[in-house]
Amino acid sequence: MPGQPKKTYRKKAETVNLDTLGLEMGNKPPQALEVEEAVLGAMLVEPNLKDMAAEELDETCFYDPKHKMIYEAMMKLANEHSPVDIYTVSEKLKALDNLEAVGGAVAITDLSLKIGAAAHFEYYIKILKQKAIQRALISASHNILKKAFDDSYSVDDLIQESQDSIYEAIQSNMKKDVRDIGSVINDAMDEVQKHQEQPGISGVPSGFPSLDAYTMGWQSSDLIILAARPSVGKTAFSLNLARNAAVQYHMPVAFFSLEMSSLQLAMRLMVSESGLGANKLKGGAKIEPYEWKELEVKLGPLSSAPLYIDDTPGILLSEFETKAKRLVKTKNVKLIFVDYMQLMQGPKELRGMREQEVAAISRGLKATAKELNIPIIALSQLSRQAVQRAGSNGKPQLSDLRESGSIEQDADMVIFLHRPFFLGLTSGQETPEDKENTEIIIAKNRNGAVGSVPMLFKGDQVRFIEPSDSLAAQASAQGTDSAMNFDSIGQGGEFGSNTDF
Repeated sequence: MPGQPKKTYRKKAETVNLDTLGLEMGNKPPQALEVEEAVLGAMLVEPNLKDMAAEELDETCFYDPKHKMIYEAMMKLANEHSPVDIYTVSEKLKALDNLEAVGGAVAITDLSLKIGAAAHFEYYIKILKQKAIQRALISASHNILKKAFDDSYSVDDLIQESQDSIYEAIQSNMKKDVRDIGSVINDAMDEVQKHQEQPGISGVPSGFPSLDAYTMGWQSSDLIILAARPSVGKTAFSLNLARNAAVQYHMPVAFFSLEMSSLQLAMRLMVSESGLGANKLKGGAKIEPYEWKELEVKLGPLSSAPLYIDDTPGILLSEFETKAKRLVKTKNVKLIFVDYMQLMQGPKELRGMREQEVAAISRGLKATAKELNIPIIALSQLSRQAVQRAGSNGKPQLSDLRESGSIEQDADMVIFLHRPFFLGLTSGQETPEDKENTEIIIAKNRNGAVGSVPMLFKGDQVRFIEPSDSLAAQASAQGTDSAMNFDSIGQGGEFGSNTDF
């Protein structure tokens, strides 16, 4: 249709002849023909076993082409709710024009005599799955090897297809069993008990008590979307959250930065941690000798914090998933940030269909969070609708999430950063502190309440603080200044000679 984006399809991987490949390598492809016969024979004489087989096996789990045809006929009968026995399977094979190819009705009868013990059926299934995975890995590896020798083949495409083919090869061995509600409740009771023994935050702390009151910390397997208009402070706020978890609470954190380099992020963190202005760290003003010493001391905890940064630009979703799994396994990472998700690349076949690509990225991030059982905080852009919307003070809404409604659906929590002064939505008569006012809006919270948390953004320090922290700091500073003035006056120092006093 006119106006519709042209769909692109990834070229299907070449089918590998495992027999030929086996001869080339001097090895037989992984197979267990006697086990295949035992499984098929057991299904012929024990009707209940076909359901167990259908749940775990498919045609690729059988190496012998004849066995594949027989299993396919059995599954067609099962899907038609027809009985599976010697006679019905023979008739179905005849209807599929495969009866002679498998050796006729005699071969089916022979199979029924080669059954193993029904009690061992699950073990037989496990053997067939393992052999199938081995064959799939051999085929995937062979295709990868051929393409790796081809200089005309794109390396980026090769990496993505390699990851996809290896993942698909092992996916069949990653099925989760159905659980009864009793066992799930037992696990839930253990979780409740753990929370009672350690009351308070149950997830990864944000470092902001007012925010943690809503979230109880970032919860495992949650996808949290942190969204705002450009330059409002998404990266700064996410860096504050990452720093708090890694430095204050010593929790390993991974930060995937698709927009800024690792050096730029480090500079921001140094400004926030040291309290020195960005102007000094960038060479705009001289750093005094005593400030160098303070800088080294203040950066000590940050330097040793378990914070890991990946600044791969335009990272593929599949590459992110692989790296995330490795970080959780090797570094025990408890929290992952993605800055920002619209810069990530989704499946190759969805390129050019932006909404579907972003939807696939959103689903992938949620699936990764669930699989790794850790929270993922993904930054997202907002559309211009929020600023242009009349009578709302520019407050963002869930419908403002850019490029895909799937982001809202997949997210367990959606948080907006709202700075009215920065967006030009105020009267212009504000005090300096009013200009720092930021609203952290929890617009969606699947497991808790929604609401708003006030914050102050200290732009020169690239740091967010709660208003109560600012008041406490001011009171402390005033108390210190008063003590200093009193001491100086009593000692006839420079404050004592000041005519203002």
